[in-house]
Amino acid sequence: MSFKSLVAPFFAAYIKRKIKRWATNPVATQKAVFESLIRDAKQTQFGQEHDFSGIKTFSDFAKKVPVRDYEELKPWIEKVVAGESDILWKGKPLYFAKTSGTTSGVKYIPLTKESMPYHIEAARNAILCYISETGNTRFVDGKMIFLQGSPKMNEKNGIQVGRLSGIVAHYVPAYLQKNRMPSWETNCIEDWETKVDTIVDETLREDMSVISGIPSWVQMYFEKIQAKTGKKVGEVFKNFNLFIYGGVNFEPYRAKFESLIGRKVDSIELFPASEGFFAFQDSQQEKGMLLLLNAGIFYEFIRADEYFNEKPKRLTIEEIELNVNYVLIVSTNAGLWAYNVGDTIQFVSKNPYRVIVSGRIKHFISAFGEHVIAKEVEHALQKATENTAVRVTEFTVAPQITPKTGLPYHEWFIEFENEPENLDAFASAIDLEMQNQNTYYFDLIQGNILRPVVITQVAKNGFIDYMKSQGKLGGQNKVPRLSNDRNIVDKLRVDSSA
Repeated sequence: MSFKSLVAPFFAAYIKRKIKRWATNPVATQKAVFESLIRDAKQTQFGQEHDFSGIKTFSDFAKKVPVRDYEELKPWIEKVVAGESDILWKGKPLYFAKTSGTTSGVKYIPLTKESMPYHIEAARNAILCYISETGNTRFVDGKMIFLQGSPKMNEKNGIQVGRLSGIVAHYVPAYLQKNRMPSWETNCIEDWETKVDTIVDETLREDMSVISGIPSWVQMYFEKIQAKTGKKVGEVFKNFNLFIYGGVNFEPYRAKFESLIGRKVDSIELFPASEGFFAFQDSQQEKGMLLLLNAGIFYEFIRADEYFNEKPKRLTIEEIELNVNYVLIVSTNAGLWAYNVGDTIQFVSKNPYRVIVSGRIKHFISAFGEHVIAKEVEHALQKATENTAVRVTEFTVAPQITPKTGLPYHEWFIEFENEPENLDAFASAIDLEMQNQNTYYFDLIQGNILRPVVITQVAKNGFIDYMKSQGKLGGQNKVPRLSNDRNIVDKLRVDSSA
C-alpha cells in the first residue's frame, strides 16, 4: 500500500468536515458569497454601470441587474476579449474557455485567478467524498485516464484561450502526474478518432483503475478496446473500479457500459461547465449531486415553465421547491452576472441541497404545448430497456409536425447495438412511459392530437458521423437529447435496412 493510499482517508475525512460546515448553513453561505462578489466588483465597469455600490440585498441586485444570456452579455465580454481590464471582474482573466454556441458562434467564457481553483478543488473533493464514504482507496495507486480536449492553447490579446478540459489539464496536481494518462503528446492530438486510437494503444498494457469522461466518448474508447482485444474492458483492466463522468445523464448508457465492462463499477457524477463547477455526487447512497454553495458562485433559479414570461420570479436557494424544473442563473467570481447557463435542474434534497440536471432550456419539445424535457425522454428509454437485451448506442428526439399521412408524432432516432425483437412494442413501452411522466403529452395522445412514438433507426456510427460533420467530435461535445425542430435529425444517416 502506497503512502498516498494510506493518507487519502484522513485527508478525505478532513475535506468532508469542511463541506459539512457550509452545506449545513446554505443560506448564510450563499449570502456571504453574494456580498463578496458585489464588494469585489464594485469598481469594475459593469459594477459601476449597474450601481453595485447601491446594492445591499438580493432584491436590490434583481432590480439593477437583469438576467442575461451570452449574447446579451457579449458587449462586455468583447471588451474583455479585446484586452481591457476591470470590465466584468477586477483585472484580466487568466484564460478564456472557448465553447461553441448555437446562436452566438464561438463563445469566450472568462476564467480568473479567483474562479480557477474552484474547478480543480471540486473535482478533487468529489473523489475525496467517495473515499470518505466507501473507504475504497485501491484506485489511487493505479493509472487514471481523463478523456478530454487538447491542452494546447492559443493567445488572444495576452490571454490564453482553450477548451475547459484542456485548461484543467494544466492543473493536474504533482502527486497524480505519474498516474495520469494519456501522455501529454497524445492529449494534444486534435483529431478525436486518431486520439482515441492512440489512447487505446497507450493504455492497453497499463493498470487502469479510474476512467473519466463524457459517457458517449468513453463508450467509443471501450468499444475500440473490445474490438482490438476481443475481451471485456473489465478483463483488460482488472483493477478498473471507478468511472467519473459529467455532461450527460449516464442512465441511458449504463446497461451498455456494464455490457462492455463485463461487470458493475462505482461511478461519480460531476456537473462542470465553463461558467463554473456547480455540483458533484457526494454520496453513493443518495440521489443527486451536492450543489456547491461556497465556490464563488451565487445561484438564482427561475421556474422553467415561467422563464419565457415577461417578468419571471427570480428565486434564491431558500425559496426553491423539490422536483420542480428550474433554469439555473449564476453570478460568479469570473465576472458573469445573473447569467443564464442554459441548463435546467431539479432539486431532489434540501438537506443538503442536491440537484439533478434535467436538460437545457433551449432543448425541449413543445411543438404542441407538451413541454417535454430531456429527463423525461431519458427516463422513458431507460424504463423501456430495463430487463431486456436491448442496448442503445445513442439517441435523440424531434417532432414530426407534417407527416405525409396521419397525425403528427414524436420521432425517436435511435442507434441500437442490440435491437428489440419487436420494434413496435418497444416504441409502445416508450410512449406509455412518456404519458406516465408528462400530463400534457398524455392529453395530446388521448385527445388524438398526436399519434404514439415512432422510432427511426440510425445507421451504425450515424451519430458519430453527424458530430464529425458538425466539427464536434469528442471533447466536451454531446448530442442534444431532443430539440423542437428537425435541424439535427435531418442530417442523421438512417438505417435503410431497418
